[in-house]
Amino acid sequence: MLNPSVTWLLIIGATVIAVIAQIRVSSAFKRFSQIRTRRGLTGAEVAERILRESGIADVEIRRTESWLGDHYDPTKKVLCLSPGVYDSESVAAVGIAAHECGHAIQHQQAYWPLQVRMMVVPVTTLASQLLPLVVIGGFWFGIMGFITLGILVYAVLTAFQLITLPVEFDASHRAKRILRESGVVMADEMEGVSTVLNAAAWTYVAAFLSALGHLLHLLAIRERD
Repeated sequence: MLNPSVTWLLIIGATVIAVIAQIRVSSAFKRFSQIRTRRGLTGAEVAERILRESGIADVEIRRTESWLGDHYDPTKKVLCLSPGVYDSESVAAVGIAAHECGHAIQHQQAYWPLQVRMMVVPVTTLASQLLPLVVIGGFWFGIMGFITLGILVYAVLTAFQLITLPVEFDASHRAKRILRESGVVMADEMEGVSTVLNAAAWTYVAAFLSALGHLLHLLAIRERD
């Protein structure tokens, strides 16, 4: 039998991990954004080189104004890099640019976890839009119908976050390997790349644990009632 008190601990723990992960990401990015790579290539130049050498010619590299809003959009085949990455020659910028290229390579190679994540995005978007109803009706007022809806919503979100983990970890693995083998960064600079990407990875772990905690908590409430 699920215990609501135990599930709340999981939710709190996930929140703490998320806060720590975000602090680590910001700290690592700030630290290694001040260290210029000896090759002197900007994040945009590194992305262009990786895509070209990977045989990818149909992905646009775009500068976005969102701070740390770097991402790859597989539906539009656009690789978006924030100013601190697009224009920077730092270790952090190179690592993040390579990570996003890792997603473009996944797309090109039909990496199945990415394919699955793309398929469930519409359902996940709908589930996210229903969250206010779940929070108000399920968590605040304990209305059984909203609790059941919340279980469905968080089941979708948990599945999405779970499939996101191999997608993100694999993109980072590809980025590190490509940067190391291509010589874009020197051996001693790889430590900074790994620090930045590993810190970012924990934000996805926290997101999965948070969704799982909320799902288990709602299951515990329904089981108790």
